[in-house]
Amino acid sequence: MNAETSPPNTPAPAHRYAVYYAPSPGTLGWLAGSHWLGRCAAQLQALPQLDIHGVAPADLKRLTAAPRRYGWHGTLKAPFALAPGVSWMDLHQAVQALASGLQSFTLPPMQVERMDDFLALVPMPSHAANAQVQAAAAACVTQLQPLAAPLGSAELARRRAAGLTPRQDELLTLWGYPFVLEEFRFHMSITGDLRQVDTRTADLVLDAAQQFFSDLPALRFNSLAIFAEPAPGADFVLLDHAEMGP
Repeated sequence: MNAETSPPNTPAPAHRYAVYYAPSPGTLGWLAGSHWLGRCAAQLQALPQLDIHGVAPADLKRLTAAPRRYGWHGTLKAPFALAPGVSWMDLHQAVQALASGLQSFTLPPMQVERMDDFLALVPMPSHAANAQVQAAAAACVTQLQPLAAPLGSAELARRRAAGLTPRQDELLTLWGYPFVLEEFRFHMSITGDLRQVDTRTADLVLDAAQQFFSDLPALRFNSLAIFAEPAPGADFVLLDHAEMGP
């Protein structure tokens, strides 16, 4: 969607919204990730997953359940509820304005790595474009925060229970999420917690993911994607792409 236009339909108010990096639906970058996860967040339909030798389909489905709910994406502004008095149109216009002030670029080459207890597609380190990724994420976090409702005490407690550093706790209080700014690392999750399966299965999934994504073409970072969680616990839906500058 062009940044000068309005959304074709005004969706019903959602429980939460998020601003992500996501390849455009229909592109190989979108289809590859969506098929790996088993769901297209644009067409709202299940997709067949990879058949990995030695891995039961139920194990792969369970391993990908967490990222499948969120759709194929890299987080820029983590899910948030809108502040009182803020509408979907306010959010849409703010994201459009933000996107139009950012310059599009090509992401660094992406590779599958283990991050703590899950697998993710991450950009090659020490690549010059990583600075642009960090800048785009920081702009989304800081410039869109006025539209977000403050976190409730239950959500703050849930986040803190995971064990945050003092700086992460400060970021959580300021920006609604602990892993932002200097704590941010861009990634596109391809599994949930690997401890759900045995070590052999996790290793087979890692090998398959590395092969599956090795031929992925260069990904263009040319838009900001708005996703919505219609109701608590519901699958996230891709609502729109706001185009960045040339």
